[in-house]
Amino acid sequence: MPKSYVHEARKPVPPARERIKPIIERLAVEHADAAIALEFRNELELLVSVMLSAQTTDVNVNRVTEKLFEKYKRPEDYLAVPQEELERDIFATGFYRQKARALRGTMAMLLAEFDGVVPRTIDELVRLPGVARKTANVVAAELGNAQGIVVDTHVRRLAQRLGLTKEEDPVKIERDLMELVPREDWARFPHLLIWHGRRVCDARQPRCEICVINDLCPSSRV
Repeated sequence: MPKSYVHEARKPVPPARERIKPIIERLAVEHADAAIALEFRNELELLVSVMLSAQTTDVNVNRVTEKLFEKYKRPEDYLAVPQEELERDIFATGFYRQKARALRGTMAMLLAEFDGVVPRTIDELVRLPGVARKTANVVAAELGNAQGIVVDTHVRRLAQRLGLTKEEDPVKIERDLMELVPREDWARFPHLLIWHGRRVCDARQPRCEICVINDLCPSSRV
């Protein structure tokens, strides 16, 4: 079970519904460059990058896909080589056997059921082998059709510290955030929390003294 940060939210602050708009507005100014860190040129590369990003860093994925995407350009390309060859090509991302199986299964389904085109709805995306809700959320949002809010470790931590949820389960955290965050912000909100989590709200030593939302945070140590 990941560490919980719910207990840190002890200071009295206005209700979450009153704070969510200024939280988003301030973070949007502070992290104007917040965006997905994965590098891709089209929908298929986006899907593959997100699938490979499980249990590794975006930097590592970008290093692998720089060569991978020169070799594999269409769904057919992932099925045209032995699985062992694909495994070698994605080895550095970790869990390469599972990921290779998932990629090949996804490409087969794309060709069989979606005319080789990456679907845009969550319900269709989660049918693809190896694509869980988090991956589907990322892909849908980057394709301009956000249908939920991505909850990764940074989003979970900051949502708990900010008192936006008391839940531990990512699905329940997402549900709480979807009720609070305006729909037009569903795509950018997780990016703002992720970048703020990386730059300021560290898991072990949050830099509350330089945080632009410390007065809105019930976990602020200032």
